[in-house]
Amino acid sequence: MSTAIQQLSVTFCRLLLHILCFMYKEILYQTAAEALSVIQSNQRVFVHGSAQTPLFLLRELAKQAPRLQNVELTFITVQGDITIDKPEYEGIFNINCMFVSESIRKAVNEGRADFIPVFLSDIPDLFKKGYLPIDVALVQVSPPDAHGYCSLGVSVDIARSAVNTAKHIIAQVNPSVPRTHGDSLIHVERIDCFVYCEDALPEVDYGSKVDADELQIGKYIAEMIDDGSTLQMGIGTIPDAVLKSLTNHKNLGVHTEMCSDGIIDLFERDVINNTQKKIHPYKAVTGFAVGTKKLYDYVNDNPAFVFLDIDYVNNPHVIRRNPKVIAINSAIEVDLTGQVCADSIGTIQYSGIGGQMDFMRGAALSEGGKPIIALTSRTAKGVNRITPFLKQGAGVVTTRGHIHYVVTEYGVASLYGKNLRQRAKALMDIAHPGDREMLERASYERFKHFPAHY
Repeated sequence: MSTAIQQLSVTFCRLLLHILCFMYKEILYQTAAEALSVIQSNQRVFVHGSAQTPLFLLRELAKQAPRLQNVELTFITVQGDITIDKPEYEGIFNINCMFVSESIRKAVNEGRADFIPVFLSDIPDLFKKGYLPIDVALVQVSPPDAHGYCSLGVSVDIARSAVNTAKHIIAQVNPSVPRTHGDSLIHVERIDCFVYCEDALPEVDYGSKVDADELQIGKYIAEMIDDGSTLQMGIGTIPDAVLKSLTNHKNLGVHTEMCSDGIIDLFERDVINNTQKKIHPYKAVTGFAVGTKKLYDYVNDNPAFVFLDIDYVNNPHVIRRNPKVIAINSAIEVDLTGQVCADSIGTIQYSGIGGQMDFMRGAALSEGGKPIIALTSRTAKGVNRITPFLKQGAGVVTTRGHIHYVVTEYGVASLYGKNLRQRAKALMDIAHPGDREMLERASYERFKHFPAHY
């Protein structure tokens, strides 16, 4: 029997077993080795990200390295030790990521992995329009319900478009995965292989890491937020610091690319109730969630949350439809003209473009909206973050044409409509006191005036 006929016979048998299992509401589980055998050299493989990272499948995929070469793996953020990023797998597994998370930062900066600069809202089009066609998608899902639907859990974001366009889907089925509402459902008929796994989801507790300077930033931003506003919170501790400062607000809404534990308390206090939103009223809209088990349990089968495709959630024309959108995003450094570097430390790639510009623009277009960049004036090591110039090789994520507000623990700088000299003065006023004389000298050298003349 020829190889082609053998492969066709195997495919037919698998299809028949799936049909029989579906008829009797059973899943045909396979070993990881069996399921992953479909992956071949020179293919592109999508990997589900954030708290849904299928670590078990990735560990098992690494064991198949001897038979593979030039397998491209693409994803946004991943959590945990993904194994296949280690030096010994270079040339076998080629990482081509769209956001540099901690798990792969070393591989990217050592030249063993690549990074695609792209707006988060544009990533689904890379799949749908054939720029990055997906051969195989590795996802982690909940067990199916009585109707045969699994859930993509707390990471719908770009995974929705990936599974919609992938030629072959391998699912790590995990009872720890929450069942979320929105665009998260995928029917078992769409999945080609099932691998059972009982792993706890990765957890990140941003709230426990908030320090005094970040709490002060949170208080300044809370004063800028009107009742009835719609919130977007970026990744990190500062957004959680803001949430801690909003307990006396009323009727807030959520439309954000990601959410964390900080929103739970505000939901339970009825501070967040989504009653004033124009689109998806009474619903918190998000693309993914990263936090602790408390958060994953809270969003499980919770109709107050909808997890939607990121090309919708992060579309600036969708974002602007809600009034008073408050976009809160962090940065690595800001120069005296208002250029924001949020993805690199000089030439060291630290993160990615993500959704910052999607929401900065969406909030600016929203009636009464406020796009905010928040950062401490210095790093934990004492390096100033308001600088005369961005470091050589630094990437500009938010341009000086898009900047509106910058907040540090020393106050708020309103830059929109200000000229370069006025911006320099406003940013010096919220810089660390120990850096202001240096910034004043740099400003004079550049603009030929002292700040007092601005």
